[in-house]
Amino acid sequence: MVVRHFFSAIEKVSDNFPNGHGEHKMCLAIPAKVLEVKGNVAKVDFGEGVAREVNVMLVDTHVGEYVLVHAGYAIEKLDQKAAEESLNTWRQILEQT
Repeated sequence: MVVRHFFSAIEKVSDNFPNGHGEHKMCLAIPAKVLEVKGNVAKVDFGEGVAREVNVMLVDTHVGEYVLVHAGYAIEKLDQKAAEESLNTWRQILEQT
């Protein structure tokens, strides 16, 4: 449920942040757990069974670790505590929308 409503909630949240062009948009990175790695591509889990392939050429990551994903790229590694805190915050935001 949380992940399914993610993008509509992002649109609502991003409406509050002007982008300098008269529009209200912002970029976000979402934490995900690495399930498998093959070269520069990893399968990651965003929660609730939502898994996607992302490019990991920017980070050195391994199965079981957490990464921040933006626009199909893992851009940073996270420790488990930080990832879980971020996911819990997202759940709270999405439950309010």
